[in-house]
Amino acid sequence: MELFDKLSQGEALIERAVLVQINFGKNKDVQDEHEFKELVKSAGAINSVIITGSRYAPDPHFFVGTGKAEEIKAAVIQNNADVVIFDHALSPAQERNLEKYIECRVLDRTALILDIFAQRAHSHEGKLQVELAQLKHMSTRLVRGWTHLERQKGGIGMRGPGETQLETDRRLIGIRIKQINKRLEKVTKQREQGRQLRQKTRIPSVSLVGYTNAGKSTLFNKITGSEVFAADQLFATLDPTLRRVNLPDQQSIVLVDTVGFIRDLPHDLVAAFRATLQETIEADLILHVIDSNDEQRDFYRDQVNNVIRELGAENVPQIEIMNKIDLTQQSAHLEEEHNDLPARVWLSSLTGEGLQILYKKLSSIFSKNVYKGKLRLAPALARLRANLYENKAIISEKISDSGEYLLDVSIQKHLLDEMLQRENIKLKQLLEPV
Repeated sequence: MELFDKLSQGEALIERAVLVQINFGKNKDVQDEHEFKELVKSAGAINSVIITGSRYAPDPHFFVGTGKAEEIKAAVIQNNADVVIFDHALSPAQERNLEKYIECRVLDRTALILDIFAQRAHSHEGKLQVELAQLKHMSTRLVRGWTHLERQKGGIGMRGPGETQLETDRRLIGIRIKQINKRLEKVTKQREQGRQLRQKTRIPSVSLVGYTNAGKSTLFNKITGSEVFAADQLFATLDPTLRRVNLPDQQSIVLVDTVGFIRDLPHDLVAAFRATLQETIEADLILHVIDSNDEQRDFYRDQVNNVIRELGAENVPQIEIMNKIDLTQQSAHLEEEHNDLPARVWLSSLTGEGLQILYKKLSSIFSKNVYKGKLRLAPALARLRANLYENKAIISEKISDSGEYLLDVSIQKHLLDEMLQRENIKLKQLLEPV
């Protein structure tokens, strides 16, 4: 409870931590250890020592064996640590037993990630989503080592069956969860209205996804000219950002920057952020940003695709963005789709090399939404001509001997349809000699 109390007050936590990472027969390499240390660093803790080991299966009592628990306890004393952090999900009983045995606060991977999200959430929606995930996680861990939770409330007017403090805490948490869900429902409706408006105007939505720290926000800023916070740290971006982008050939898209994914992303967090991640589910195209300089890029790609499947967005078309070629010997190029594998664009979001290749690929994908061709307008259709100029749809113009406007245009089909409807005229009438 102490951690969540401090988090709710916005206090920064700088504590000495003992890290624990156990191999259960699966290959865990240096990069996973590096990621774990980066998560702890992002939470504001100082890594004192990391304890590793191997087991066939978790121990139901301590998660680790008794000998390893004794090693952790000795490390806590030796390093004067404030907290022990596991790179695994612990059951409430395991967490309680470890705290009692080690005599130190114990956090699991889920609580660690929730801590980071609590620090990074800035929008009203983001704070609500983090609080919801924290409360759901906390509700399973109310039965700890503190005896006051089991005491009955008494006193004048409180006699009779009474209510234990534990029951009171559970009830209050349940009430707060209902309140947050109601507020998030309003946010969800607002986002749905925004999506419906974009669908009405037929503007395609393109969602940026990727493993955390893959360079999504840097790419987003490069494409949109925005100043979304981007840094070399995990979960630098938490709140989603939407910007309209004009591609060549008069095509417009809405680009969405989302929270970075990570292996073993807590289910409560995925559920809490479902309204935000709905932008990915409803997208017309996913740009999967991958750090091409990372030796574990294939592993991280699979982890992101697992989350995409969990969200139900596995059928959304995808392009893989092989980012950070400025750190490799690769040159900017395009790999087209083959053998059920998505297309790949190799680029650098930092230098901008390869962005034109991405723009060209996006334009080709959404070209079905654009009319490119020649129109023949009679002088009486001067208002239509003016509207085409207003929308920057006219590439070139000539005037025929009979005074007709011969236009070479590129315009979104839905805009052209709306203009023709106002003039009560069919497109085929403009393609034939007047």
